[in-house]
Amino acid sequence: MESLADALRNAASTLADAGVPSPRTDAELLAAHLLGESVGRVRALALIGADAPARYDELVAERSRRVPLQHITGVAHFRALDLAVGPGVFIPRPETESVAQLAIDAARVVPGARVADLGTGSGAIAGSIAQEVPDATVFAVELSDLAYAWAERNLAALPVTLVKGDYAKALGEHDGTFDVVVSNPPYIPTEAVPRDPEVAEHDPEIALYGGSADGLRLPLAAADAAARLLKPRGYFVMEHAEVQAAALSRILGANPSWTSVRTHQDLTGRDRATSAVRTDVPWAGSK
Repeated sequence: MESLADALRNAASTLADAGVPSPRTDAELLAAHLLGESVGRVRALALIGADAPARYDELVAERSRRVPLQHITGVAHFRALDLAVGPGVFIPRPETESVAQLAIDAARVVPGARVADLGTGSGAIAGSIAQEVPDATVFAVELSDLAYAWAERNLAALPVTLVKGDYAKALGEHDGTFDVVVSNPPYIPTEAVPRDPEVAEHDPEIALYGGSADGLRLPLAAADAAARLLKPRGYFVMEHAEVQAAALSRILGANPSWTSVRTHQDLTGRDRATSAVRTDVPWAGSK
C-alpha cells in the first residue's frame, strides 16, 4: 500500500498539472476528509509513515477534473460554520466573511436587531449572524429551489426564518422594520464567463450573473429591496465585484434614500462591498 507521504506528494503533483490553484492544500484536505482528521493530523501521520486512505486516488482524480473540493467533501467552511454544499448552491467564498462581519458588527450595536439576508444561497451569512449575534432576529430569502434546500438543511438548527422567494418582492409585510440588510447578490456581467472551471461549470448560473451587461441589475434590485425593508438609520451592506465599487458608490450616493455610502475592502485589499445608511426619505426605487 502506498504511504500517505507518497500519496500526498503524488496527489499534489497531479493537481498542480491539472491547474488546481492550491494543489498541496487540496491534497491534504482530501486525505483529511477520508481519514476524519485535521490537516495538521494528516501531516503528522505522513511524517510517521502512515498508509494512504482507501479511495484517495479516486478523490484526487475527481478534483483534478476541477470538481470543486467542497462538492467532493460535501462541506464548505465559513467563519464558525460547517455548511453542507453540493450541486445547485453557490459555494461561499472566504472574501464574503468580511461582508458578513460588517453585518454582524452593525447588528451587535442594536439590541434585538432585525436582520435580513437577501439571496442567502447556502445560508452562510444568515447562519453566521444568527450564531454570532444571538439576540438578533434573522430572516433569509432565497429564490432557487436547489439553494433553498441546502439553506434549509444548514439553517435548521439556527434561529433563522427562511423565506422562499424573489428578494425584490419578499418580506413585504415587514417593510420598514429591519435594522440591518445584507446581500451577496449575483453580480457577474452577463457576457463575462468566470475563468475557473470550478465556478463556470459548477456554481449555479442563477447565483453568478447579475442580469445585465454591467452585472448591476440584480445588485441594484437588492439595494432597492434594502431601502424598502430598512428603518431610517438602518444599515445596508452588499458584496460586489471590485470593478463595480465606483458605480455602486455613485448610484447609491445619488439616491436620497441613502447616506453615508462607503466602500469596504476584503482581506486582499480589493473593493469587495458597499454599505449605506437608510435615510427617512420615502423609498422610490433606484434611478
